[in-house]
Amino acid sequence: MTDFSTLLNPEQLAAATADDGPLLVLAAAGTGKTRTLVHRVAYLMERGVPPDRILLLTFTNRAAREMRERAEALVGDSVASMWSGTFHSVCARLLRRYGSAIGYQPGFQIIDEDDQKKLVGDLIKTTVKDPKDFVKKELVLKMISEAANEGLPIAAVASRWQTKTAGVEPEEIAKVAEKYAARKRELSVMDFDDLLINGLRLLKESDRVRDMLQEHFLHVLVDEYQDTNGLQAEFTDILAFKHRNILAVGDDFQCIYTWRGAQIENILEFPKRWPGCHMVKLVRNYRSVPGVLDVANVVMKDAPAQFDKTLLPMRGHGGKPSLVRVYDGKAQATEIMRLVGDARARGVRYRNMAVLYRSHFQSIDVQMQLTRAKVPFRITSGVGVFEQAHTKDALAYLRLVLNPMDELSFLRLVTLLPGVGEKSAKGYWEKLGRNFDGSSKECRDALHSLLGAKAKPVWPPLAKCFETAHDHIEEDEVGELVEDFVDLFYDDYAHKEWDDADADDRLDDLKELAAQIAGNEGGLEAFLADVALLTNLDARRNDPEQDRITLSTVHQAKGMEWPIVFVPWLSEGMFPSGKATEEGRIDEERRLFYVAVTRAKDELHLFTPSIRKTPDGGMFPVEPSVFVREIPTNLLNVRRVMSQPDDYGYGRRSGYGNGGYGRSSGSTYKTTWRR
Repeated sequence: MTDFSTLLNPEQLAAATADDGPLLVLAAAGTGKTRTLVHRVAYLMERGVPPDRILLLTFTNRAAREMRERAEALVGDSVASMWSGTFHSVCARLLRRYGSAIGYQPGFQIIDEDDQKKLVGDLIKTTVKDPKDFVKKELVLKMISEAANEGLPIAAVASRWQTKTAGVEPEEIAKVAEKYAARKRELSVMDFDDLLINGLRLLKESDRVRDMLQEHFLHVLVDEYQDTNGLQAEFTDILAFKHRNILAVGDDFQCIYTWRGAQIENILEFPKRWPGCHMVKLVRNYRSVPGVLDVANVVMKDAPAQFDKTLLPMRGHGGKPSLVRVYDGKAQATEIMRLVGDARARGVRYRNMAVLYRSHFQSIDVQMQLTRAKVPFRITSGVGVFEQAHTKDALAYLRLVLNPMDELSFLRLVTLLPGVGEKSAKGYWEKLGRNFDGSSKECRDALHSLLGAKAKPVWPPLAKCFETAHDHIEEDEVGELVEDFVDLFYDDYAHKEWDDADADDRLDDLKELAAQIAGNEGGLEAFLADVALLTNLDARRNDPEQDRITLSTVHQAKGMEWPIVFVPWLSEGMFPSGKATEEGRIDEERRLFYVAVTRAKDELHLFTPSIRKTPDGGMFPVEPSVFVREIPTNLLNVRRVMSQPDDYGYGRRSGYGNGGYGRSSGSTYKTTWRR
């Protein structure tokens, strides 16, 4: 028998060796959540629980595989028969065995995203009166998915999408959704959401299957419980109902995915749903130095609706996090590069550093600085801002403004118009003499005359962009080229192409692109040359063996850690985001900041620019983030990098200071700028 007391700390031991009954393990960041779960499995097996009567549910296949391998190292090969996997994979397994109880045979197929689009696309063509003017199939699928995961009627979800479905009745979308569901049943296929829905249906509609599975699974263990949605919480509640041996492991402080269906209420209300629930808090942090944890504890100290937890450092002494007050995004990127250089001089590898940001557009300055310095980096999404469709669309417009003979840019831009495919666009290009001078009214009118009926009414706003482009360049208003492109044409296009949240994020990217162009010393041509250099390094960034800095949104960084972490743009309207603040989602933004802070092992560098650029080349002041202002200054090394590039018109001045802003002796203060 294993002596677990020699392998685990007191809280981990209490969780791993707890008696039967409902158990909630609140595992704060870096406290050994996986280690505890693995030893719980080992403990149950050593007590004689057959591994095939243990169910371990995770959110990723990687997590399930890691836990299974670590458990095998403790108790041997017999752990292979344990039921473990993601919610979707476990539901698929149950449906293959018992799906006939709700009308599915074992050979049902699971369709991927492309198959879903084809099915819905075909149904739109045969169901609605004017398929060409109907909502895009991708958006219909998003509505269907939202309805499935939230347990709402499709018409109710469609009504929330009025900006997309203007002129289309929610009932029409519901009709397509109903036919989609019927078509899937006819073909005996399920999509990803169906696995959860039908897995839950199986338990609720078949008394025989439900009773058998409730009897079979003696213990149900759930990882990352704070990320469960309503379907997943109900699924586990039903399975554990008879024996009441449910273990939920999670951290309410790290619930950051409510925008994709996670319900923080599931973990907060777990003790109420399971009377007699025992609770264990894992708070001994093995990841971060004390200074980082001091900041993390302050971040969540006054957060509402939470389980009280204070992280305790298990590592030795380390330095305080730094808070760097910089002038703007360009100065911020320059200071990050300087700190990266310092770390390299100390022998730190690039792979041990990460820049974590709230939104993709906040990384543009850093991406360009790293590229110019030839510092290798990777972007966790795999796609940088300049590689994404919306940015390429805007860049195609800019390149065509500068070079009327740029065929590739012409083809990309014209195919954005409805009803224009690549073949038609190539035909237009030939008829225009392989040249499109957008500043010429004759040329703009010639293209208009070639367009089909669907594209003709959409062309005038884009034509207006080309009409005013020359004046913007002459008056050195190059940022307004992008601003016009967005305001006159691309805003509408984006909101028809993508859902609201996605479209807004992409438009934020383009606004930042405009500000970058407006502030670029070499003008538009130099900026496009820099972008070409950046995108030509794609292959190098995708080399898995290369030593590279990580660039990531905080959402994508959850579950990861680095010795050195940089968090830029801790300014109001940026982090927390302006949209989240307007919508009253400040609590989740706070949790997101907590996740960012707790990714750092040795060094944490926070940045607060005081100026944001505007697309027209102007600027406006921004206040430090509320999250930063709440941190007592004695917990930080506060520095002011008081430098302003010559092109701002203020001259150049630089220096470092110990002044700062934050919470001190119960009051808040901030630095002021002297010019």
